[in-house]
Amino acid sequence: MTNFFLIPFPDNLPFPTLEIKGKIERINQQLLVIFELTGEIEKIAIAPPDNYPSRKNELWQETCFEFFLGLKESPCYWEFNLSPAGHWNIYFFEDYRQNMIEESAFQELPFDIKIQSNSLILSLTLDLEAIINSKQELEVGITTVIKKVIKNKINRADSITYWALEHRAREADFHQRKSFIISL
Repeated sequence: MTNFFLIPFPDNLPFPTLEIKGKIERINQQLLVIFELTGEIEKIAIAPPDNYPSRKNELWQETCFEFFLGLKESPCYWEFNLSPAGHWNIYFFEDYRQNMIEESAFQELPFDIKIQSNSLILSLTLDLEAIINSKQELEVGITTVIKKVIKNKINRADSITYWALEHRAREADFHQRKSFIISL
């Protein structure tokens, strides 16, 4: 099991005091990902659980937990988006931000969310067999978009921060393959 710790993109500061950490593990074709957000979560816009979670686009416009799976020595990769409301999506890219399509190998993506007064834990177990074979090595990027609760329209521009294992570009860009630094 690999522990991870996310850092905010430097231009996003100041922001509520938060910590985003977690664990990721691959056992054969099963991938386990756990995100743990702690701190001043009352200052974070967290969508309430939806009784009917579904596949949705543009989840990154709100608080969203994400990870990227790239095939080692290949430009293709997948982007996984997980909303605290239970909504999700998976996109496949042939190369850096190229030819994005919804990944049709998955019709649902159930994951667990636990929200307490100062923490949010999201956990997902995923069967990778639908998209890769067991011998393929993966390069992983782990990211989170955090949206601050907006109390007035004046502060709207500073309402979103971008968190990743590391930031390799001048702007927050989760698709930078150089930031897929966990090997599984």
